[in-house]
Amino acid sequence: MRYSASKYRRRVVAVVVVVASLLLATGCRDSRHIPMKDGRPQITIMVGGLEKVIYLPAMLTERLGYFADADIDVQLLGEQSGATAETALLAGDVQGVVGFYDHTIDLQAKEQCIQSVVQLADVPGEVQLVSAQDAASITSPADFRGKNLGVTSLGSSTDFITQALAGQEGMSTEDYTRVKVGAGQTFIAGMNHDGIDAGMTTDPTVAQMVNSGEARVLLDMRTEEGTRAALGGLYPAASLYMGCAMIDAHPEIVGKLASAFVRTLGWIKAHTPEQIAEKMPAQYAGGDPALYVQSIRDSIGMFNGDGVMKAEGARNVLDILGKYSKNVQPVRDRIDLSKTYTTRFVEQAARAPQ
Repeated sequence: MRYSASKYRRRVVAVVVVVASLLLATGCRDSRHIPMKDGRPQITIMVGGLEKVIYLPAMLTERLGYFADADIDVQLLGEQSGATAETALLAGDVQGVVGFYDHTIDLQAKEQCIQSVVQLADVPGEVQLVSAQDAASITSPADFRGKNLGVTSLGSSTDFITQALAGQEGMSTEDYTRVKVGAGQTFIAGMNHDGIDAGMTTDPTVAQMVNSGEARVLLDMRTEEGTRAALGGLYPAASLYMGCAMIDAHPEIVGKLASAFVRTLGWIKAHTPEQIAEKMPAQYAGGDPALYVQSIRDSIGMFNGDGVMKAEGARNVLDILGKYSKNVQPVRDRIDLSKTYTTRFVEQAARAPQ
């Protein structure tokens, strides 16, 4: 059976139209695409908890006007789970994520290339809290067996770190129960209503629960000393990470983002917790400005000031995930850390005249 050239072309066009329609229907997006408006890049960044102090530089950069100074328009979206944020990035729904660096390693294990372009902190900024009623029976991770332990979500960074803490005591996830409790009020509700015995969270939730007497600090990873004691070394955490294809396609725009964040890190080092709190949205204080200032004071030392990843820290994250992450462990020897972060943009920002 033969077709004329015109019929053949019509059939090809029809197939192309159908395929294009299917791609649109399934939400397929170009992972390198950055929308433009009036000549300015339109960047959407998902933050794993806008009100969390560990991610404070994202909103602070906006409030200081540094995104505008860099000639880019940035929309910040809040999402309590880093695992959900990475899904949005891979789907092309956002151009960047402010979340934990360890996701870049976990995703490489799944054959996805994501890079930290600004490393905001060398430590997690996380605290393992134990409920006041369980404080006598849980005095270290060795007591995790048989307990309900709160994490932001399964596959989140709090989940990774919890597995590492339990793993150091010879336990696997079969020995305790991981409970998804999110952050903020859902975490507090979980601990106060016997949903969890202990859990990992950040300020301002930490300050609120400790001050009220509802919980006690079991492990404090807001400092380098506390992090090294808990995890055997640095654990670089809060970062701006983006897809490798996006970075390669738009280095100038990525450089502008990095410059804005580095300016903010410098500003943080030069100002007091009170001055920082004044710049943040009033609702972040939750009606208690003094508590919010305390939260910033307790956590602010985690930010490194220059945005540069420390190679020692990256190696320690891989070592931990290689032991305790079911995704990374089978392929840890194939993980290329050089593809999980880059320092070139923050180094360029440091050299640029201020």
